[in-house]
Amino acid sequence: MTDVAPDAQFTTAASGALFTDVDDVTRRFDAADHLLDVGTSAAIHLATALGRPLLLEGEPGVGKTTAAKTLATVIGAPLVRIQCYEGLTASEALYDWNYQRQLLAIRLAEARGDRLTESDLFTDEFLIERPILQCVRHRGDRAPVLLIDEIDRAEDEFEALLLEFLGEASVTVPELGTFTAQRPPVVVLTSNRSRDLHDALRRRCMYHWIDYPSPQRAVAIVRRTVPGATAALIESATAFVGRARELDLDKPPGVAETIDWVAALAVLGVGELVRDTGVVSLGALAKTPDDRETIEQAFGEFTSAAG
Repeated sequence: MTDVAPDAQFTTAASGALFTDVDDVTRRFDAADHLLDVGTSAAIHLATALGRPLLLEGEPGVGKTTAAKTLATVIGAPLVRIQCYEGLTASEALYDWNYQRQLLAIRLAEARGDRLTESDLFTDEFLIERPILQCVRHRGDRAPVLLIDEIDRAEDEFEALLLEFLGEASVTVPELGTFTAQRPPVVVLTSNRSRDLHDALRRRCMYHWIDYPSPQRAVAIVRRTVPGATAALIESATAFVGRARELDLDKPPGVAETIDWVAALAVLGVGELVRDTGVVSLGALAKTPDDRETIEQAFGEFTSAAG
């Protein structure tokens, strides 16, 4: 009942060499307008070369999800995404049964005078492929990239559901058997570390922590993403965001918020960071009332010192 031999696992031979080296990762992501640091490039190269799932952790807004999406783009693979949340179940992420079709089949059989057994109802015909089983049974030329986004938002029980898949590229459907990927997907999990993940999941993954970018790389990222902003605005804005992260904030601004803020300032026609025109755009950085007050005060001190 299985698709392929159950011994198949995430292996280099199965996944293929997607990158020649770490520099190749950096170059190809750069061509897709995503600037990676050396550590992240190395993690992606090693995970894909070894055929291992990659767990990316870091503060919100540092580019974990974007890295996974860009990976799919640069290797020309379809992207399959699971957005995790509290209460996520196997029937939403792995597989489910088409109960309406099963009920219809029962009624049709009764109308014909036939009798269906359980084995007649739990067949491939009635199986619904959710994202993980969809990736396992994928038959395209290029294995998909599976993004399991914000795994820390899901409950502990959901992690246990992933262990077979992460370790063996397999999904077991009790009624049908074990399905094992012919071409194991490239799997990227992201976590904002809102809770600790279990050791069993971590052991099955390559791991990398994405930190906030250095000031120089932050400038390069924003310049690439918001080409309409002036060099002076980008440098001063990224410098302020770096200082804002040192404040006692509920939600420190990440790279995504920095880009949003600079883009907002550019829309307002701001060429240099000054208090009067900058304050109205601080909603791109501050996501709570308390943070707004703290950031606005710090912004006033920053612009006064700069002036």
